[in-house]
Amino acid sequence: MGFEFEGPLLDGVLVRLEPLGRRHVDELVVAVEEGREAYGFTWVPRASEVEGYVDGRLARAAAGELAPYAQVEKGSGRVVGVTAYCDPRLWPGRGELCAVEVGSTWLAASAQGTGVNLEAKFLLFRHVFESWGVARVDLQTDARNERSRGAIESVGARLEGVLRNWSRSRAPGEDGRLRDSAVYSIIADEWPDCRAMLEKRLARVLERRGAGAGRT
Repeated sequence: MGFEFEGPLLDGVLVRLEPLGRRHVDELVVAVEEGREAYGFTWVPRASEVEGYVDGRLARAAAGELAPYAQVEKGSGRVVGVTAYCDPRLWPGRGELCAVEVGSTWLAASAQGTGVNLEAKFLLFRHVFESWGVARVDLQTDARNERSRGAIESVGARLEGVLRNWSRSRAPGEDGRLRDSAVYSIIADEWPDCRAMLEKRLARVLERRGAGAGRT
């Protein structure tokens, strides 16, 4: 049997990553309109577009192209954003996953800078390296998006380069244009050190939030 590209529920202390479903639409409608200042280089749906956005993600999931998640803030129980595994690549001649991208991520304004993104990345990375056994994880963003690039670098990914005119621009007002993409990766040999770094950062976040430094 070949590899089935389906992401399981991933449960942390700050965030629970639930496979995306239509049940998440109503709360995502609220989340997308909290504040949109951080979305300058990416496309995030407006409230009226969320239902179609979710249906599109589910269609891509059914085609084996995407494993989308809703990000649920554990403290409040609110759906505060989305993320996904995408672009699965198999080993040549084998039905086993070789590499995958983590992306298509956005968070509501109230969840940014809270540790939710940090723990979500930890959960996503841990699953692909330790359960799926991938050789590498890719992350990419608009090369102009310094905020996003800083966030990617902060979780241990290494810059591989900037690919010019690499993919469709998602920036508002740039329909039909191409963007330069900053491409990052983490490879399997780097994961143990990356995991240790992320666990230390999460412990500090949890300590500041009064949740304790331990993990379950």
